[in-house]
Amino acid sequence: MHRVVSQKFKRGLALAALAASALVAGCGGGGTSQIEPFAPTRIIAFGDESGVILQSGKKYGVNALDANTKQLDCASNPVWTQALAAGFGFVYQECNTAFVALPQGLMYATAGAKVADVRDKIDYHLTNDRFGPKDLVAVMVGVNDIIELYKQFPAVGRDSLMAEASARGKLLAQQVNRIAAANGRVVVATIFEVGLTPFGQNERLQQTDTDRVTLLNDLSTAFNVAMRLALNSDGGLVGLVLVDDAIQQYVRFPSLGNYANVTDAACRSDVAVRDCTTDTLKPEVTATAGKWLWAGDTTLGPDAQQRIGTLALSRAKSNPF
Repeated sequence: MHRVVSQKFKRGLALAALAASALVAGCGGGGTSQIEPFAPTRIIAFGDESGVILQSGKKYGVNALDANTKQLDCASNPVWTQALAAGFGFVYQECNTAFVALPQGLMYATAGAKVADVRDKIDYHLTNDRFGPKDLVAVMVGVNDIIELYKQFPAVGRDSLMAEASARGKLLAQQVNRIAAANGRVVVATIFEVGLTPFGQNERLQQTDTDRVTLLNDLSTAFNVAMRLALNSDGGLVGLVLVDDAIQQYVRFPSLGNYANVTDAACRSDVAVRDCTTDTLKPEVTATAGKWLWAGDTTLGPDAQQRIGTLALSRAKSNPF
C-alpha cells in the first residue's frame, strides 16, 4: 500500500520537477557559460557533517593517516567543501597543512546541523561580516532534518511529515536567497535520498510496519523539490548541485563509479564516525576502502565526497557568477 502511495506521490511531484527544470537552467543547470571565469577570493561553508572539518582536522568519514607516522593527514580524503576550496587553491584554517598565512576558507558547517542551524549561522556571520560578489558560499544541509522527521513516525502521520519536510526545504531556499540578496555567490546542493544510506537499509530490516526506505526517500524528495522551487532563479547568484541524482545513479549502477559496495558503511560500528580512519575500517573493506560509497550510517565515503566536490567546483566555474 505504501509503495503505491509513494508512486502516486512521486508522480504528483513530476509537474513540480518540470517547473524546477527551468530553475535548474537558471541556476547553471545547463547551457550556461561565463564571459569571465569566476575567481572568488574567499569560500564560506555552511551545512552539516558532510562538509565539516573539525579544529583537530578530523572529518566525519574515513580520515586518512600518514603512511609512515600514522598521524592524521587532514589534507587527504577531503570532504566536499574541502575539495571545492582546493579547486580554487583555498584552504580552511582547520586543515592548513601548507601554513597559509591567511586561509581563504571560513568553516561554519557543524556536525548534526539542520536547516534552522544554518539560518542561525548565517545570522551570526552577518553580525560580524558580510557577503560579497567574490565570496563563494557552499551549502548542503537537510539529512538531519529528514532523520528527525522520520523518527516521529508513526506518532506523526505521513502527510504531516511530508508537509514539514517541504517547509524545511523551503526554509533552506530562503537562506540561500538571503545570501544571494546580500550579494554572495552560492553553490547549494540537494541532499541524497536518506533511504539509500546504511541507516535507511537497516531501518528496512528493523521496522516492518511500512516501507521505511520509501518513507525516507519520499521525505528527502519533498525537501529537495521544495528547496529547488523556492530558490532564486537568477543564475548569476545561485548554482545548483544535484547530489541526489548523482548518489541515486551510483546506488542503481555501482559500476558508474566503480564502487565495490553501495549499501553498507565502511567504518566499524564500534568507532565514532569522526574517529574513523583507514585503520578502523571493517575487515572486508580494507582492500577496497576507496570504493565504498558510504563511510558511516549517513555519511559518504571519501570517493563520493571528492565526486561531489568536483561537481560543485564544475558548477562554480561554469555558472555565470
